[in-house]
Formats: sequence, structure tokens, C-alpha cells
Amino acid sequence: MGRVFLVGIELARAPSGSPIDEVAMLKRALLATVLVTAGWTGGAVAQTIYPLDRAEILSGSKFDLKVEFPGTVAADQLKVTIDGKDAAEVLGAKPEIVAKEDGHDLTAYWLRGVSLTTAGKVKVEASAGTEKKSVAWEVFDTPKGRVAKNVILFVGDGFSIAHRTAARIMSKGIVQGHFGGELAVDDMPYMALISTPGTDSIVTDSANAMSAYTTGHKTCVNALGIYCAKNKNTLDHPKVETIGELVKRKTGMALGVVTNSEIEDATPAGIVAHTRKRSDFNDIVEMFYDVKPDVIMGGGSPNFLPKSTPGSKRKDDVDYLKKFEEAGYAFVSTKTEMEKAVADGKSKILGLYNTGNIDGALDLKYLKKGSVSKFPDQPDVVDETKAAIATLSKNPNGFFLMVESARIDKYSHSLDPERALFDTIMLDNAVKYAKDFAAKNGDTMIIVVADHAHPVSIIGTYDDDRPGQTPREKLGTYADAKVPNYGPVDAEGYPTNIDVSRRIALEFGTTPDTCFNAKPFMDGENVPAVAGATPKTYVENPKNCERPGAVHITGNLPFDASSGVHSGDDVLLTAMGPGAEVFHGRLDNTRVFRAMATALGLAK
Repeated sequence: MGRVFLVGIELARAPSGSPIDEVAMLKRALLATVLVTAGWTGGAVAQTIYPLDRAEILSGSKFDLKVEFPGTVAADQLKVTIDGKDAAEVLGAKPEIVAKEDGHDLTAYWLRGVSLTTAGKVKVEASAGTEKKSVAWEVFDTPKGRVAKNVILFVGDGFSIAHRTAARIMSKGIVQGHFGGELAVDDMPYMALISTPGTDSIVTDSANAMSAYTTGHKTCVNALGIYCAKNKNTLDHPKVETIGELVKRKTGMALGVVTNSEIEDATPAGIVAHTRKRSDFNDIVEMFYDVKPDVIMGGGSPNFLPKSTPGSKRKDDVDYLKKFEEAGYAFVSTKTEMEKAVADGKSKILGLYNTGNIDGALDLKYLKKGSVSKFPDQPDVVDETKAAIATLSKNPNGFFLMVESARIDKYSHSLDPERALFDTIMLDNAVKYAKDFAAKNGDTMIIVVADHAHPVSIIGTYDDDRPGQTPREKLGTYADAKVPNYGPVDAEGYPTNIDVSRRIALEFGTTPDTCFNAKPFMDGENVPAVAGATPKTYVENPKNCERPGAVHITGNLPFDASSGVHSGDDVLLTAMGPGAEVFHGRLDNTRVFRAMATALGLAK
């Protein structure tokens, strides 16, 4: 429904004190309201221009220019200009004008796959009759040539300040207030706060957050590589080019995407995808095939299999494993096969190591829970990073690699702190390997950043030696927050025992109704809540309520939430290498794309 206006209404009394017919006035007000909301706007509802106001556009990158005009507008009655000149002529494209697009009461104006090559401020104006709307864009250039041969973008999904601090305590230890060492993510010369809101919400999800990093454009929740217009088809929204596409289209560089989530999930998909709906996994597989990164590693194999194959999640009979193999990829499904492909010098590797997400470090290395019994030879993020760098670095033109430690986020959603912290340490180990690689030549930019934050904080220590049974009785704060006594760390920095008497109290600020006893979940990932008797509601998981010392926690989330949610906090970015000096102060997440594109000289 459009915006509601009361047009030209004034209630008053005659100077003599006798009332004006207020009933008639109110009837006229109601009539005016009905006319406006019914679509007789008289120019009250402005058109929408995509890209939106204040967009930053890389010179030479491709995007769709779309204008949505309210109502039905004849082609000769609408006008779209760039700096006062006809937009179609400026962009060298033929406009497509669609009345009643997708059944909406609007007229769509499209210029698809266009680009701007002159840097500077740009004013775009769309008019229909007397109604005008304008937006301002900045087209930015990059210096000729490249300052970095390689770029490695590490994304700790949901990686918040408290995760970093707690992982440092757990992995490096702390004595008399001093840490026993630095994490690899800490010891980097450049640092910035990154703000993450999207176009429709102050709290982002992984899709539009990653899209900002990979396109330089903000979008809305659940969207990848597009602006969120009114199109019904999730694949028809106005697109913006991703860094993966730019690298493949404009350079001879190699491209790699590595994760321990399903490869179709939001963060890895952000390198290649254009969709309003991040769950379009089948389409995202096709988009990976269209772009063809040289290294693709993660879980999520069912969306590559034809629907006739048992376990497939495709709706068609296209065999994408076969298509990738025909395109020259070595398909691997285990760590052993991956390492062999690297040793054999394969230049293109598709690694799918699980039907779902790859298991996290705690289960994979120590507890052997999750799906480890079904997939005993999965690589971790460090293994994947080593294989990806070994493969991509053979390209003399350099490479772009995105590495995600995805389950920091997923374990934070499930309120499972130990698993989230082990995957933070795993991320740090992958960064250390990349830093060692970069140190050899000094030509690699490394960025470590979260896509968004979680509401998580360290508030003290849970100490089983304190009297009482409940978590509140076991919690030590301030002077009673004694140093944790995790088992000795191994060569990779993981504690060898987490089920100890003093543990970090890493608390989550958002929860459904749940039960909690402040002890590690040794039998598998936490499931904080389960479906309730009322549809679309969740209640505490009864298994958790049976744990010794467990107490009921009244949730602070809507009743349809089954797990924790993200927060809108700024996240911390650390970086090193050529081009990384631009990271300082507070920056919007779109500036990460701009820094990478500049370091690689991707303009024009």
C-alpha cells in the first residue's frame, strides 16, 4: 500500500463561534485518503532508482540500472538521465520498459549489464510528468596497475570481539593479566571498525553483509549481488557485478572459494551469486559453474547431484559434478583425495566433503561427534587453505581467495561457546599459514574480518569449586573470575581438555527459551530449543533441562526464534600487505570491496 496523505484538510470554527460542518470535512478527508491509497497519487509516491542513493560504483564494473515508476507510464512520458543526458545514450544500451511488471502497479525501466567508466560524482534523475526523483552515485577509479599480486579475504562468520579475546585466552593462556602470546589475527599492522547495516535493517545477515564485501553495494537481508526491487522472481532483481566475476572477466588471475559450510551458503555464494533469496541453492550451484572459480571447497554435495540420484536436492536432472569434471576439475570428497589432487598438480579442484556443513574443529579433531562417523576424512579450514594456496599460487598472474570459518556463527546461533571458540582458533591457524605464505614475497594483501557480529561477551568464569549447583552460583565475576584451567594446548593451539572445572563464561545476549547448566556440550552441538505445541513457536529443549544443575532461561527473542540471532555491532577488521593501509578508523562494509578492487587495479 502506498503512503497515506490527508490532502487539503483544515478543521476550524467560524468567527461567530458556530461550527463548520465537521462531518462533511471528515468525509472529504476520508475521500482524499481513499483516492491516494487507491493509486490516484498525483505524484505523491516517488519512483525508485537502483542502484540507490550514495552507491559507490567501480569504474568499468557491470550493473543493472532500474527505475520503478508508480502506476502505468507511457514510454514517451518517462525520462531517465545521467548528469542531464539520456541514460541510454550515456550507457550505450537500449532501454527495456515493462508496464505492470510482475503484476505490480508500476512501470519498470531497465538498462541491463551497463557500466560507467569516468570517475566522479554522478546524478541520475528519473521523471514522469511533473514527478522527479534523483540519486547521487560516486564512480571510483583505481590506479593503473596493481599494488597486490594476491588478495586473501578471511571471513570469520559472526566473529565478534569476545570470540577473539576468549580464543586468545583459550589458546595462548593468561598469567597475571598478560596473555601468553598473540593470535595471528591480532598481529597485523592495520585495523578498522566495520559497520554492517543493510538497506532494510540495522542488523544484517550473512548474505547482504557478504554482498557488500564482494560488490561494494549494500543490499537487503537474504540478498546476494543484487538490489532488492519489487520483482517476484528471486533471480530478476537488478544485479551488480561481484569481485569473483570481475577477477574472471578482467584479469588472468586464479579464483578460489573455501568454506566449512555448504558451498552454496551465503558467504561463499557471495563471490558469484545474484539472487534475492540466499536459499536458492540449486541456482547458486549453476552460478558457481558459470563463473568457474579454480578452487571450490566446502560441503553441500546434494545440490550438485541430479534429482534421480538418491539424496539429491536438485529439482532437475543436471549433473553438476559431471559438468565440472568435463570442464577440467578434479572432484574430491575427502581430505586424502584433496591432498593427492594438490600433489598431482591439478589446477582446478572441486572439493565437496559433506552432504551438509563440514564438522567444526572440536568435533572433527577431538570429540568425533556431529557427522564425523559418516564423513571421517573431512579437511578442516586450515587444510583447505593450504590446498587452495598451493593450487592458486601456481598462476603467474596471482589469485583472489576467500576463506570462511563459517561455524563460528553457526555455533553462536546454537549457543555453543566451546565449539565457536575452537573454530575461532581454526580460523587463526588458517590466517597464520597465509601470513607465512605472504611473508615470502610481500605481494599479498590479507584481510581478516567478520561479516556481522553476535551479541556475545566474556563476563567471568564458571568455577565448579564454588558452592551450589546452578550456573549463577558457579559464576565468578570480577575478583572471583579466576583463570580457566583448560588442558594443555596442542601444537595447533587447541586445549586438549575443555570439560574442566574452570571455564570461560562466554555469554550470548539473545536466546529463545532454553535450559542451561554452564557445562560444555560433549555429546554434540547444542540444540537450545525445539518446536512447541503451538505452530511457529519454540520451547526449551527438554534434554538440556535434564543436565545436572540446569536452570530454565526465559528467552528474550520472539517466540518463533529457535536460536540466537546476530547483533548490529561494528566488527573488527585487521589487515596487512600492499593496499591494506587504507584500513583505519570506522568504515562501511562496502569499503572492503573498494580496497580489494583498488589493490588489484580492477577499474575499467
